[in-house]
Amino acid sequence: MNFNGYEPGEFYDELFDATGVARSGAALLVQRIEALSAGELHRRQEAAEVALLNMGITFNVYGEEAGTERIFPFDIIPRIVQASEWASVEAGLKQRITALNRFIDDVYHERRIVSDGVIPAFVLESAAGLREQCMGFEPPRGIWCHVSGSDLIRDDKGQFYVLEDNMRCPSGVSYVLENRQVLKRTFPQVFGASLVRPVENYPARLLDMLRHLAPDHIPQPTVVLLTPGIYNSAYFEHAFLAQQMGIELVEGRDLVVQDGLVMMRTTRGFQRVDVIYRRIDDDFIDPTCFRQDSMLGVPGLMGVYQEGRVALANAPGTGVADDKVVYAYVPEMIRYYLGQEPILPNVPTYQCWEDEDRKYVLAHLDELVIKAANESGGYGMLIGPQATPEQRQEFARLIEENPRNYIAQPTISLSRTPIIVDDHFEGRHVDLRPYILYGEDVYVIPGGLTRVALRKGSLVVNSSQGGGSKDTWVVEDEVSILESYQSSGTAP
Repeated sequence: MNFNGYEPGEFYDELFDATGVARSGAALLVQRIEALSAGELHRRQEAAEVALLNMGITFNVYGEEAGTERIFPFDIIPRIVQASEWASVEAGLKQRITALNRFIDDVYHERRIVSDGVIPAFVLESAAGLREQCMGFEPPRGIWCHVSGSDLIRDDKGQFYVLEDNMRCPSGVSYVLENRQVLKRTFPQVFGASLVRPVENYPARLLDMLRHLAPDHIPQPTVVLLTPGIYNSAYFEHAFLAQQMGIELVEGRDLVVQDGLVMMRTTRGFQRVDVIYRRIDDDFIDPTCFRQDSMLGVPGLMGVYQEGRVALANAPGTGVADDKVVYAYVPEMIRYYLGQEPILPNVPTYQCWEDEDRKYVLAHLDELVIKAANESGGYGMLIGPQATPEQRQEFARLIEENPRNYIAQPTISLSRTPIIVDDHFEGRHVDLRPYILYGEDVYVIPGGLTRVALRKGSLVVNSSQGGGSKDTWVVEDEVSILESYQSSGTAP
């Protein structure tokens, strides 16, 4: 297979420029693919899929009777990001998470950002993720958003934008790690010669961050990962991360509050727990504090947490920053809390609760993307240019009924990258979810999860909506790659 018939089109292509020439850092990969014998690329794709199947790389799909577990689709052509480009992305994400952490802390204390007129009080008070139970709370080390994943897109000029922030329990990092293992075996020489930045140290970084949350007088804290159980869509990831970190994977029934401490049931009796990486939403973590009908959480957990005898990551209440209406104010948060201009811009956003914005949105539903403020996974969304008149009419009704619950954004021409389709390559739209850890310092995993809209022409990349994934290579500039290749004396 070769790329002779591949057309980048009018979109920004991640591997090729508009003239069809491989972008800096991608030349070795393109040369290697085109040098493969007939059928070899397909054999490597099949081998990668078998490897992922054997690893158990699956996710659960809710609401389907004919089997809920699926293999996560994967395309072996990696996405390549130049190190010089990544530097600004990394700096922008660190800036953004720092500002968001200060915002969340401000929300649960003085709310200076409201009194100073930066964000309307109405926006915060109506946010679904606001937790009154967290008012006045001081989380360990002053950190609320320990693990986050901000979704990025590129427009037709190659400019990165932040599409949304995921501050509660962002999923997908296990696919980043497993995809990398598969790609290193698929293109080993190209991988080595391209000086791809490593991602394998993420579990160690995650564990260090979690241990950092424990009080100083506990030198060897006990850390556990709290999962809702096997029927959760991200259960594979929960089990994978716990195994990689060497910590216990527990469900709510494995933990109990005794004498003001959180204790874990073990075969040797009860053991104190110091840090919980919780993958359960706020509503379900403690039935005595949030939803009384929750069977997933630990009764009394919030009391122990608020008394400082156990740490939770992420802190309850961080979901206030997941609200897509709040998202629109992040550039102002950066200016307000940090005194800096945003490095990574937001996608321009119309707020339907504002009269003028709502009038514009309702008049241009066929041009805009409409999103519900607290939905995820591609749900609660209308892509206007691809919607039917009946669908647009229904969203107009929803907006009129509850304008606070909706935002609108222009339809961005998402960047594309090649995928294998039968005996040729076709372009498919992609986004990028880097993962950020906030502990003693702020760490951004190099690259992250590239999600692919596998259906031709689709802009929806979520796995629950038929999307797949690719490995993301952050590579050194071409001069460094060629120098490394020449010094090694090996063919890519």
